[in-house]
Amino acid sequence: VFPEGNKGPGKTFDQRYQLRRFGRGGFVQIAMRAGVPIIPMAVVGSEEVMPILFKIPTLARALGLPYFPITANMVLLGPLGLVPFPAKIRIRVLDPVHLDVPPDQPRYSRSRVMDTSEEIRRSIQDELYDMLRARRSVWSG
Repeated sequence: VFPEGNKGPGKTFDQRYQLRRFGRGGFVQIAMRAGVPIIPMAVVGSEEVMPILFKIPTLARALGLPYFPITANMVLLGPLGLVPFPAKIRIRVLDPVHLDVPPDQPRYSRSRVMDTSEEIRRSIQDELYDMLRARRSVWSG
């Protein structure tokens, strides 16, 4: 799942690699109910393939979309603007988060869900910063 929802891919270029709040922790509740661990992943490189310069909210509303982006690709390539820029994408799999709660309960502690969600967001954010510090170039990694 992508816990940032549509706010994640809808970030403008100046907001790249700054994770948004992970909603109401639905992904944590799903894992608790299923009795499975959460495997967080940090991805670097994807936010450069189609950088959003700005969004047009009125057009998005008219089309029934969460946002309508104007990307650097559209500005530079015109009609070919749907072609992504080349970028080296790196994915780092973090340690599993074991939730240690009985599965399939009718209700879970809201504070536990939100705290776990925030801890996972923070660990992914820290990992992103670490990966960005180690990165030499957008194209070569």
